[in-house]
Amino acid sequence: MEVDRRLPLLALVALLGGVGVFLALHVLPPTSGISPVRRTLSEYALGDSKWAFDLAVVLIALGSALVFAELLRRGHSRVAVLLGVVWTLSLLLTVVFTKTNWAIGPSVGGLIHRYASVAAFLSLPVAVLVAAGAVFPAAAGWRWAARGLGGLSLAWFGAIVVAVVNMAMGGVSWWRAIPLGLVERVIAGSAVAALAVIVLGLLRPTARAAVPR
Repeated sequence: MEVDRRLPLLALVALLGGVGVFLALHVLPPTSGISPVRRTLSEYALGDSKWAFDLAVVLIALGSALVFAELLRRGHSRVAVLLGVVWTLSLLLTVVFTKTNWAIGPSVGGLIHRYASVAAFLSLPVAVLVAAGAVFPAAAGWRWAARGLGGLSLAWFGAIVVAVVNMAMGGVSWWRAIPLGLVERVIAGSAVAALAVIVLGLLRPTARAAVPR
């Protein structure tokens, strides 16, 4: 069966572009001084480089939208597509509502940003776990690569949950109990890598539409 690769190729370009901008923020001034271990990715949006943060997130959101549009077009899991919509919209919300600048104080926009981030970090890996079986029905290695990366993302999110529970039981603040920046980067990086594996599956010449699961 001939596979239309246009949407997956555009999706891959957008995803790689977004990741590339984020990597540049890590190594180029003025954001290179931000600790990737203690500071979250959203920290890049608090200064003059907000445009670059926004560009990176929008590119990843665009690439993600194209991936899930292709899954829908091929008749793959509607549950995965719905979760993909949650992921994509949550990303866009993190652009519209900037992270709280604690040097100024809490804000409603910062609260929305936080909950949108949580929705994003949970929805994408679960979407990949659901979609992997349909995209790789006869390629166990690829299927488990996607699911392994998705599972890794969820497992690292669990570190945040443990830190929150520990704080509720009288421990230190959850954002101090763990290297939050590093944890967030692993969560986001492994989830986007899992999505990239799905894109590669959609590009495979043997890929076929599967019965929705």
